[in-house]
Amino acid sequence: MSRITVIGGTGYAGSAIVAEAAARGHQVTSLSRSAPTTPVPNVTYRHGDATDEATLSAAVAGADVVVAALAPRGPLAGVFRDVYRAVARLADAAGVPLFVVGGYSSLRPAPGADRFVADLSHVPAELHDEIRAGAALIIEDLPATPATLDWVFVSPALRFGAWMPSERLGRYRLGDDVAVAPEDGGAISAADYALGFVDLIEKGEHHRAQVNLGN
Repeated sequence: MSRITVIGGTGYAGSAIVAEAAARGHQVTSLSRSAPTTPVPNVTYRHGDATDEATLSAAVAGADVVVAALAPRGPLAGVFRDVYRAVARLADAAGVPLFVVGGYSSLRPAPGADRFVADLSHVPAELHDEIRAGAALIIEDLPATPATLDWVFVSPALRFGAWMPSERLGRYRLGDDVAVAPEDGGAISAADYALGFVDLIEKGEHHRAQVNLGN
């Protein structure tokens, strides 16, 4: 069993990953600004500000795996990429893999095609900065990290989020940087996304790569 630290462990994706990992017997620590609505048994919850590097450093210390599940909105809107650069640097220094909760728009509809983020004309303008910041992690920031950092960027299907919850099916489809359901974007519940996410952690078959999970 691994010691898994989830940064953003009380958010939509983060809380599901925390619950799935803990259910499998991993030693899980969650770092977040807010307390969990329903704490998961045997999980250590730490409250802190992810923009504070000392807080991040303490969270990464002693972990076997670091999961970053923060959202590029609210207090992190202007500093999201800086926070992730700090997380990546700390994970690299600690010699532990980094698994990142990504977004759908960074995927492609077909091999070699432009990423969906290249055309946001159908998306409300107020969401553009958030989407571009999230996609920039896999387009620019993670590939630019030292080769010693082992990272995996895990994108969900289009219909994924607290505003469009889906039921747990107990299965998922795994793809690379091409969406598994490019025609309509597909959907996946938080529980099924977490199922696939923790499988990726346990199997350790992907390295410095983008993958996606959908039903």
